[in-house]
Amino acid sequence: MFAADPKTLSRLEPVVRRTIIIDPNASAVRLLADVMKGLGAREIYSESDEERALELARDVEPGIIFIERSGETLNGETLARRIRRSNMVCRMSPIIMVTNEATAAAIKGARDAGVHEFLRKPFTTGDLFKRALNVATKPRPWVEAVGYVGPDRRRFNSGEYSGTRKRRGDAAADSVEATRDQAIRILVAAMTQFDQDPAQATRAIRQQAATLKAVAVKTSDTQLAIAAGGLEAYMTAGPATKAGLAQPIGAIMALAQPSAAPMAQAS
Repeated sequence: MFAADPKTLSRLEPVVRRTIIIDPNASAVRLLADVMKGLGAREIYSESDEERALELARDVEPGIIFIERSGETLNGETLARRIRRSNMVCRMSPIIMVTNEATAAAIKGARDAGVHEFLRKPFTTGDLFKRALNVATKPRPWVEAVGYVGPDRRRFNSGEYSGTRKRRGDAAADSVEATRDQAIRILVAAMTQFDQDPAQATRAIRQQAATLKAVAVKTSDTQLAIAAGGLEAYMTAGPATKAGLAQPIGAIMALAQPSAAPMAQAS
């Protein structure tokens, strides 16, 4: 019998209290809802259709979202992307994809759609608890790019992978330098794709300005602080244009390290 201690459940409660389950299978919804109630969920909503699910998420503002990968009127990956790229309050809420299609392609698709965790059916209460605990107690850095919006994919853990966990670049990926370089790559990618998706490009640039400003404070980099502050000031002054962004982003690029120079592969 699975049982979580009260202290752990208290850490879960703020995230799971308001839960949305998007699944066309009524039995699967009931099972998942029963388990979530045991983990502290107090308000549980469900939907089977993608369009209605999007409206439900907008109205309910859930702390956690469970999405089935596929259904007659549901594409879980598409829905996850739409939530991530929306202006909804819950756009950054943890998303756990639940499906019996635990293939490499399905796991990669979920990761690239901005999903936090992947849960294979049939699952145990312990499996679900592990995923919920991960998203509640191990927050991952948020990536606001144009090609990708969601939690840092470098830390994605499907729970299905049993191979070596550590990669040679993992330590470097957590460094301040890597954070700076990624922000610069996203800036350039956002400029490159500005005409295709100006709204998301603008949001991505605004986020990178804040990230670079924080990096400058951590590293006592006065020049970067001034350049990032200039970009931030431009973004708050009014509607951003590609032409107007050229100067403040150019000032940041002039400070970029060689490691951040190959920008074509950004994000």
